Amino acid sequence: MTHQAPAKQSLRKALTETPALNEEVRQAIRPGQSVALLQELHILTREGKLNQDSRRKLKQVYHLYQFIEKLLLELPERVHGEGLADAGLTVADHGAGKSYLGFILYDLFFKVRSTGHIYGIETRAELVEKSQALAQRLGFPRMVFLNLSVAQSTDSAALPAQIDLVTALHACDTATDDAIAFGLAKRARAFALVPCCQAEVARHLGGSRALMLARTPVAELWRHPLHARELGSQLTNVLRCLYLEAMGYQVTVTELVGWEHSMKNELIVARYTGHKKRAAAERLHAVLKEFGLEALLDTRFTGARDNFEVNQALHSGVV
Repeated sequence: MTHQAPAKQSLRKALTETPALNEEVRQAIRPGQSVALLQELHILTREGKLNQDSRRKLKQVYHLYQFIEKLLLELPERVHGEGLADAGLTVADHGAGKSYLGFILYDLFFKVRSTGHIYGIETRAELVEKSQALAQRLGFPRMVFLNLSVAQSTDSAALPAQIDLVTALHACDTATDDAIAFGLAKRARAFALVPCCQAEVARHLGGSRALMLARTPVAELWRHPLHARELGSQLTNVLRCLYLEAMGYQVTVTELVGWEHSMKNELIVARYTGHKKRAAAERLHAVLKEFGLEALLDTRFTGARDNFEVNQALHSGVV
């Protein structure tokens, strides 16, 4: 007779036995929420209790969910063919990591619905395997985890032709830009992005520092490397917002949680309207030129180049 390892026995027990919750916990969590999932995410202890750190995590989770729930409720399921609804709303979570966000979304929104899928896209195979195994144990059948890069996910047959909502939580450096590129290719109806550290623009600023200092006193804003990093982070998100507006999205930017919880605190929400703003494309080009970042039109903001040129032609009466 074989015996399971103690760790596996403990995990199975935690997933099959719901601990008795005290009044504080019952008041803190939402009705019907999976206690086993909250334990796996270390929001609840194995005994089903909250501590100071988990209270902070729970506050962040619910605050972010409020924004995403509103987006999902605004997106009616697409109808095609003979008036038949498709397989429901689709969410792609880029740079999913341990799929913290995806599991919460499924538990709070998709679990009580008969349709809809969440696709967790992650390049680390071991995290994909663990997330898939957890989804199976929790009984979350419409969660799919894919070990793919952004470029691969854009063309993968494992994903539908259109994605309704693209999310990226604390996606580092250019990963947020990759998620935007994916969403544009998939004709996403909405984005919910929480960027993390950003270094690409700061590197570009540093590379042209001497030239820009000779050209304009504004370059004093990034003469020192620390300032270049801080300015680069701010500038990156401004450019992302302009790009999304130029590509047909209405964009809002808000604080996710209080600064006492996280310094990486900016939430970018974009809803597709189909109205590509000429002014946004022109401002994007102007900002890139002002900071010597025109090269990004060939890498990060490729759609805005065509948008800008068409707008310029329309504005001048050429077409």
